Amino acid sequence: MTTTNMQFQYLWIRYQASREQDCERGEVSATTVVMAAALIALAIAVGATITSRVRDKANSLDLG
Repeated sequence: MTTTNMQFQYLWIRYQASREQDCERGEVSATTVVMAAALIALAIAVGATITSRVRDKANSLDLG
């Protein structure tokens, strides 16, 4: 298992544990906020990478 997969698995387990605790208490914990921010940052980074690669590939096509 790669390091990235292990980190994601750890974060996902922490997120799930935090959600279970939040359901019992009815409040949002700092862990939930941090996990949400981390997932949002990851999604933005992946989106930017994909966009960049697609744009580079499109610009490298010889259409003439």
